[in-house]
Amino acid sequence: MIKRILIAVIALVLGFAGYIAMQPAQFKVSRSATIAATPATVFENVNDLRKWQAWSPWAKKDPNAKPVFSGPSAGKDAAMAWSGNDEVGEGKMTIVESKPAELIRIKLDFLKPFEGTSNSEFAFKPEGNGTAVTWSLTGEQGFVERAICALMGLNMDKMIGGDYEAGLAALQKVAEGKG
Repeated sequence: MIKRILIAVIALVLGFAGYIAMQPAQFKVSRSATIAATPATVFENVNDLRKWQAWSPWAKKDPNAKPVFSGPSAGKDAAMAWSGNDEVGEGKMTIVESKPAELIRIKLDFLKPFEGTSNSEFAFKPEGNGTAVTWSLTGEQGFVERAICALMGLNMDKMIGGDYEAGLAALQKVAEGKG
């Protein structure tokens, strides 16, 4: 009897491991908003990492986190490291590409809660009298991260999507002069 239970447990563990292994390692989260401001105005609030404190959803999740800036004040090679509570973790972001009023690409190096590297992108396009902004995140999840997400019934879109929506709403207020 114990042997059968042990075989069943091993089969379940192997089945779960197989299921996790079949899940895509790559992820993409993307959100968009239209902001009643010029692409240059919206771009300026993203391109200068010091301005993120006014609209970043993570700045609100841990107001005690102290960002540390390095490199130029804005644009390519501008960087910000952070260390915060469990909701914001620890890491560093570096602007790797900056095309005025068009595009910003950021490399995100996470240390906590999990080590990993992801890429974030902001695309700015004129739309009527405003700007369409698309904020996206791409990266890979290791086996352990995929297993945790599966056990918790989560995926990266569910985990980050709401934060991106809140961030874009706050960016909208700042860029439109309402916040």
